[in-house]
Amino acid sequence: MINKDILKNIQLVVFDLDGTLLNSSGEIGESTKHLVKELRSLGVRFSFASGRLHSAIIKYAQELELQTPLISLDGSLIKSVTNNQIISESYIKEKYVKRAIKLADHFLVKIALCLDEAIYYTEHNSLIPNLLDKFGADYKEVEEYSSYHKSKTLEIVFAGDYKNSLKTIESKMMFPYTWGLYTNFFKSYSQKGIYYLEIRKHGVNKGTGLKRLLKHLNLGMRNTVVMGDWYNDRELFKTNAVKIAVANAVPEIKNNADYITQKTNDEDGTAEFLEMLYKVKKKNNS
Repeated sequence: MINKDILKNIQLVVFDLDGTLLNSSGEIGESTKHLVKELRSLGVRFSFASGRLHSAIIKYAQELELQTPLISLDGSLIKSVTNNQIISESYIKEKYVKRAIKLADHFLVKIALCLDEAIYYTEHNSLIPNLLDKFGADYKEVEEYSSYHKSKTLEIVFAGDYKNSLKTIESKMMFPYTWGLYTNFFKSYSQKGIYYLEIRKHGVNKGTGLKRLLKHLNLGMRNTVVMGDWYNDRELFKTNAVKIAVANAVPEIKNNADYITQKTNDEDGTAEFLEMLYKVKKKNNS
């Protein structure tokens, strides 16, 4: 149980989406919807920190009537819900995007450019929508990767079944060939025999995104709650925020949590904590 004196000072709750706020059907629990509304009336603000594109999380923000800017693409972008104001952006340098495209062509792997509103691919990379596990993303086919797309790229994704080719590309997208990039190579959980390589700006993650959001809101870390379940939430769980893991979270996240819900995301686990927070807030405001 979390100390009530800590809960009464909470001003912001930040949800991870997939596996945390959303159930397996991609829905928000009814109890959570109700409690978000009640807590908002008591002065608590809400936001998301998601690996999804900004365009793929807007509908959930609108469903909960959120007004606080959202963290998307694992911290690459912080953008408002209503007026498209960009609070923070971490674009990859255009020269590195060009390099990535050349490497993909040379090693015959698929490549896509992730911007805040959509994932762009060319006819040559037409398998991209079927290969990527980017929930809720809009995909747009273009004749070529124009200078606009290259200059606004938040994440580069390579996909293919040639593991060694992707590992070679990874080495050529690192120092001394590039500077200031982060690479993430992994095997698909849903596509048999498919591997991915993600490229982002170095130092970009949900944790740094949260710090930038709090600076914008002029809020303290200890006045913030983060809720998560998966490995890309680990940087959130290294901060001094109050850390809540849902019951289905991976062990690493649970081990760093201040509280673990008894319910999973499919049982509206977020509502379990929100109910606890609501009781403390209501009593403190009475």
